[in-house]
Amino acid sequence: MSRFIAAVCLSLFATAALAAGPTCTDRADEKKLHGAARASFLKKCEKDNAAACEASAAGKKLHGAAKTSFVRKCIREAPAKAD
Repeated sequence: MSRFIAAVCLSLFATAALAAGPTCTDRADEKKLHGAARASFLKKCEKDNAAACEASAAGKKLHGAAKTSFVRKCIREAPAKAD
């Protein structure tokens, strides 16, 4: 029974992650950006996501390896903000 509950919880988290929204790369593709414009957009988008993830880690009072791991995962999974 506990395995079933764990499986249901994991599937809910996976579904939420997929429904989170487009990533920075997806947004750049939607805008059909290429070259320097794409690089600039991706850099700004990832910088904005990193700042939000750092603030979230600070709010959770994470330090050291836990903070680093959290921020990396957060940046990787963060949806791009709409312009």
